[in-house]
Amino acid sequence: MAKKSKFLEPSLFILISLAEKNRHGYGIMEDIEKTYDIKLGPGTLYGAISRLEKAGYINVMESQDRKKPYNLTKEGQLYLTEQIRDIQKVTSIGLKRLGLV
Repeated sequence: MAKKSKFLEPSLFILISLAEKNRHGYGIMEDIEKTYDIKLGPGTLYGAISRLEKAGYINVMESQDRKKPYNLTKEGQLYLTEQIRDIQKVTSIGLKRLGLV
């Protein structure tokens, strides 16, 4: 059974998914579930997609069918890089304090 992430924002998983390649909503949802064993509901997914689009981190691409593919913008790539670096810093300190490194 897929679990929910307690600490990471769904938007981070969406950005990471789009960093690999352009995907439509269902493709993003499948990628996150397959990669992280985390199931995002449609409301959570599309709410986060809407916020990311408004922030300029992702764009909707032209499509021939109903599925709307999204791509990561340059701003989104920079934001994702900052977020991952911040997470690495936090986890590094946490691991040191736990005596695991």
